[in-house]
Amino acid sequence: MPLFRQIPKRGFSNVKFTKRFAVVNLAEIDAKFQADAHVTPEALREAGLIRNQKQPVKILGGGSLTKKLKIDAACFSESAMEKIKAAGGDPRVLQTA
Repeated sequence: MPLFRQIPKRGFSNVKFTKRFAVVNLAEIDAKFQADAHVTPEALREAGLIRNQKQPVKILGGGSLTKKLKIDAACFSESAMEKIKAAGGDPRVLQTA
């Protein structure tokens, strides 16, 4: 067997540098919160939509939003931003360390 196949392979792994998000769809938020509510990561945790509050929250545009909500999250998808603004809501990006 050639020497290069006998030696164990080692290399760079980007795993410890990846950023993981707690992901929530707009349809889930629409089902759990009343109109004019202030949706924060703490409120999402209490509603049971996210498990780990230490992870930054990303809002995705899955489903539709029928209520005017003020949503605070670390990141929004483009479709989620459009749907929140179309419903009269206020998406606010939180600063994460």
